[in-house]
Amino acid sequence: MSPATALAPIAAEARPKVKRAFEVAITPDPVRVAHIRRIISAYMRFWGVPTSPADDVVLAVSELVTNGVEHGRGDVDLRVRHTGVELCVDVIDENPAPARLRTAEAHDVCGRGLFLVSVLAHAWGVSNNGRTTWATFRIVDGGP
Repeated sequence: MSPATALAPIAAEARPKVKRAFEVAITPDPVRVAHIRRIISAYMRFWGVPTSPADDVVLAVSELVTNGVEHGRGDVDLRVRHTGVELCVDVIDENPAPARLRTAEAHDVCGRGLFLVSVLAHAWGVSNNGRTTWATFRIVDGGP
């Protein structure tokens, strides 16, 4: 057995077990948000995620990507990982100012996105550098 083949099983075991994942770079154009909703919906169906949590994930991704498009700098990256028990969403942009939860007034037409994410997700937060807003969802594995 060569050293490379001897190390391959060890390296494979050390990685986190991600059953399904995808990543996409999004140009900062508001019309892209609708495209991302369709893409994430298709992945939820393909991965066999039950309708109720899938709808929550689609809405949360839509809100996080919208925030990245409206308040970020440069392209917005979306990463989604499904471990079978948990679905993790990361939205990354180049704006170091962190996303923050705020209270919208009754007459405000925007400002509720992170509130919705906080209600729908199991957990959510912002990276230390302010460039990544993430959310996790508990998912029962229903896919192949």
